[in-house]
Amino acid sequence: MNPIRYRSVEVDGLKVFYREAQKVGAPKLLLLHGFPSSGHMFRDLMPLLADKFHLVAPDLPGFGLTDMPPRDRFSYTFDNIARVIDRFTEIIGFDRFAIYVFDYGAPAGFRMAVRHPERITAIISQNGNAYEEGLSDGWTPIRTYWEDASEANRKALRAFLAPETTSWQYTNGVPDPTSVSPDGQNLDNYYLARPGADDVQLDLFGDYKSNVALYPTFQNYFRTHKPPFLAVWGKNDPFFLPPGAEAFKRDIPEARIHFFDTGHFALETHYAEIAGIIRDFMDAHANRNS
Repeated sequence: MNPIRYRSVEVDGLKVFYREAQKVGAPKLLLLHGFPSSGHMFRDLMPLLADKFHLVAPDLPGFGLTDMPPRDRFSYTFDNIARVIDRFTEIIGFDRFAIYVFDYGAPAGFRMAVRHPERITAIISQNGNAYEEGLSDGWTPIRTYWEDASEANRKALRAFLAPETTSWQYTNGVPDPTSVSPDGQNLDNYYLARPGADDVQLDLFGDYKSNVALYPTFQNYFRTHKPPFLAVWGKNDPFFLPPGAEAFKRDIPEARIHFFDTGHFALETHYAEIAGIIRDFMDAHANRNS
């Protein structure tokens, strides 16, 4: 039987769609996706954890089935995305929870942790970066746009939104590309093709510089609060490099770091292994606090 339920809730006038798998009374785990994906990326992971956790995977504003309001009515910044998801957790009753952050989900989740450290019980980062050394040269065109937000530099970033680029993100660094289902990338491309979605994503490319500016703030949170921390990292990621995963141990010496021989979307190829590591990690954390 499929343990996942598909729901939506209004957050300050915005419809937020989410997937939920609930074991009553179990520890809560919030799953935050990245670019250009949606909560759909957790479709294989959630059933493997549903007997042990209360899982919720929202689609971020402008992604998936969550509303994508016009840019003159909603500012597409990471501060705003974090604000909406923060309110979302309050509305659904997620008072204390662990977070699983991937790609864009990381700066949103880390903002929430900085804002409400008492709510965060643990952090699992799958290629969710918070250190300069984790950024590859693949960020160069986006960095160029940060330095000069000209129309020409913005137009150059449209290559990141092309269907073939989405496919490349899913398969680059994967030893056997035939092991990656086309479903996720095709769904992402469907959402990216919606009218107005391109400019939403370009706005977020431009605002990503605010995440890098907050890296010292995130690192201070890690040093100060030392949340139980697990990194599960596709070591062949073309955007977020392995040194970015190792860097978490500078601020959280007890952080656990696991690398997998795969690319950016590690759940596409290693969801079963990652689920097992999460179970062991959360069990160990629960035993230390029991």
